[in-house]
Amino acid sequence: MPSAWDLFFANYHRLLEFFLGAVSVLILLSSLDDLFVDGYYWVLRFARWRGWAERPDVPTREQLLARPEQHLAIMVPCWKEDDVIAAMIENLVATFDYRHYVIFVGTYCNDAPTIREVERMRRRYRQLQRVELPNPGPSCKADCLNWVIQAIFLYEQQHGIRFAGVVQHDSEDVVHPLELRLFNYFLPQNAMVQIPVLSLERQWHQLVASTYADEFIEAHSKDMVVREHLTGMIPSAGVGTCFSREALVRFLETTNNQPFNADSLTEDYDVGMRLARMGMRMAFARVPLTQNRIRRTWWRSGGGRASDVTLPLCVFEYFPATLKAAYRQKARWVLGIALVGWQQLGWRGSWATRYFLFRDRKGLVTSFASMVAYVIAAQFGIVWVAQQLGQVDLHFPSVFGGGDFWAWVLAASGFAFLFRMAQRVYFVGSAYGLLQGLLAVPRIVVGNFVNFLAVARAIKQFFIHWWTGARLVWDKTAHDFPSKDLLHSKVQTLDEVLVEWQLVTEDDIASARADAAQSGRGLSHILMDRKLVTPEQLAEATAFLGGGEGAPARFSGLEPSGMQIA
Repeated sequence: MPSAWDLFFANYHRLLEFFLGAVSVLILLSSLDDLFVDGYYWVLRFARWRGWAERPDVPTREQLLARPEQHLAIMVPCWKEDDVIAAMIENLVATFDYRHYVIFVGTYCNDAPTIREVERMRRRYRQLQRVELPNPGPSCKADCLNWVIQAIFLYEQQHGIRFAGVVQHDSEDVVHPLELRLFNYFLPQNAMVQIPVLSLERQWHQLVASTYADEFIEAHSKDMVVREHLTGMIPSAGVGTCFSREALVRFLETTNNQPFNADSLTEDYDVGMRLARMGMRMAFARVPLTQNRIRRTWWRSGGGRASDVTLPLCVFEYFPATLKAAYRQKARWVLGIALVGWQQLGWRGSWATRYFLFRDRKGLVTSFASMVAYVIAAQFGIVWVAQQLGQVDLHFPSVFGGGDFWAWVLAASGFAFLFRMAQRVYFVGSAYGLLQGLLAVPRIVVGNFVNFLAVARAIKQFFIHWWTGARLVWDKTAHDFPSKDLLHSKVQTLDEVLVEWQLVTEDDIASARADAAQSGRGLSHILMDRKLVTPEQLAEATAFLGGGEGAPARFSGLEPSGMQIA
């Protein structure tokens, strides 16, 4: 006679099997969706390689350098970014191989620390403008960008120029030297140009942060390529995005001077959809280049070694490394893309567009399904251990027995899972090395857990917003910027720094150097006499080079004895 304990476990085991069946079907449907995108990508890649399909325009480095420079504006919205904004601007100016650009940093009137840091940089860089919002923060990123756009058009009027495009960046972005040249190449024939966004490599034990690297490299190597080919619509990533002037003017004309949707926390996603509905052309620009990157070493906690890696010209950044920061950031993405996007954009568009809308929103269900699957697996493990210890002797016939359907479901789910792992290992390994690719497999569990918490938080926030009418505001994410030992800093002389900061031109330096050679006067004094630079700017440039204020200012090719900063 079976005991009550045996009957309980037998019924409990059967209940688990019913839940397992339901979750298996749901996961299989999601996996088939992923398999379609995977298969489409590889078929498209093969067809392009064989010349059967049109290949995208992939300019060479020489073509990028040969294109005459157009004026470009760079907008950086800020809210409490005083800890990273100065380093980001320093690296941006030092990195770009471009001259005709102006940086517009949006700050809030009640964010004094960020204002102080931007003003410090503004005294240094002539190409930097600060835009102060009249309303206190935080509002939302779109609101900040709208004010910056107004300042950009006002700058055009005051200086008699026209920006061919406006580039969007965040305060944690690490840029590529040829980024602006790439945007310059694709303008004005494209209304929006998006380049890949990738995560800077983290230590092997930083599992949460590394999930971003896994997800972004696969999405921006495969998913975006398929999406562009099928729909022609590219969702902006919010960074590494360039909008043509024509696109912004069209937005201003149709939105009462509010080009970005202030009712959305993912204005970047929203703007891509609107451009597609306006019939404007977009490009996802993947230009592979050999880059010298600092690769993490696995036997120590810091530093790394330089190595040549073929990667697309992209934006690098550090993503959140803690669980709380990660799911809060992803909750904002889910809230804007899946929930508010569903509410505002609906299911309009071609069947291909609707299919990708479904992919954008299916995480609202699959994130919970993944967690249920993990819980069920753990429960099966408990029952199995109880059986092995002889604590349970009774079990009912399996609900999966006696038919081929469930065997097919489980086998198909297993195959899809293995194929998914292979995809992740390939794309992560191609960018970060084989070991990181292999570690991406266990990190899938970590990523699923982060996504589950993010979806739960986003649903909670959305229903509070829907029920109370509370306005959605900027959910601040703490940002990190790489230390200088992980960035490739070039050795510069003072005249090179002054040219880079756009305080002088190379012709100014050449003319002053000729005057110095004839008169024997110091080059710094000649530059100040000509009112090209101020003593404060020379002191700032010398301090930037590491000599400290008051140290000798060393120019390339000419170092008059006793020359000092006045």
